[in-house]
Amino acid sequence: MSLIDFNGISVPNIGIGTWHMGSDSSNYERDRDVITYGIQHGANVIDTAEMYGSGDSELLVGDAIKGLDRDKIFLISKFYPNNAIEPNLSRALDGSLKRLDTDYLDLYLYHWRGSEPLDKTVAELETLKQKGKIRHWGVSNFDIDDMQELVGVPNGKNVFTNEDLYNMGVRGIEYSLLPWQRKHNLPLIAYAPMDEGDSRHHNIERNSVLQKVADKHNVSVYQVMLAWTIRDKNTIAIPQTTSKKHMLDNIAAGKIKLDKDDLDMINTAFPAPNHKTPLDII
Repeated sequence: MSLIDFNGISVPNIGIGTWHMGSDSSNYERDRDVITYGIQHGANVIDTAEMYGSGDSELLVGDAIKGLDRDKIFLISKFYPNNAIEPNLSRALDGSLKRLDTDYLDLYLYHWRGSEPLDKTVAELETLKQKGKIRHWGVSNFDIDDMQELVGVPNGKNVFTNEDLYNMGVRGIEYSLLPWQRKHNLPLIAYAPMDEGDSRHHNIERNSVLQKVADKHNVSVYQVMLAWTIRDKNTIAIPQTTSKKHMLDNIAAGKIKLDKDDLDMINTAFPAPNHKTPLDII
């Protein structure tokens, strides 16, 4: 994988997603060991949330990072919209920290936009940052209107990142949101970068153009999907896997360099948007 400048912090461009992990006891040890294995091989950005398995994912991650150098792990979690103001926000954070068995989060994300005033949520996140419980805060599933409102409230410009659904089958954010984030030097975290194993009916895996690109680079179509997602060098992709082999494949995808011919072919097969569409969310 390669490292990128993530708002002044050097992190890998491929991290580890953990949605749907931790709740199945029959797969617990396997999933824990895969996360640990990924970290040991350089994928030290870990993304989880209090929502995932109602805390089970955080417990799994806490177990997976036990005994590792915490300062070398970039740990992300997220809070529910109904926890966006005090006293719920501190309670939610304390619960996540306890499950993750850590004293702080590197990044705490507002999971999706709720009804609470953004200025109150930002003020309380800034307080948690000052207390050392979180190092940075950001948002998830925010569209351009949300982001523009966010940076207009006091300290809203301290937002560290926005995490959205993004892959070559779901390119809607390229029309206005992604250019806006680039203009404001706000990096993207892309979830479901492989379209959830191509399970969302975009027929990416069987696309002949992508197979041609994959053959050219002697990699899999899924690795091409990852390489495409991080092509701007300002994006972290957080694929999820329960396989050590696939974990290594994901990490290796961070070094694939797609050339202009590759990108042109992909754009023909999966065109960029030419109008604004509602934000895609899983």
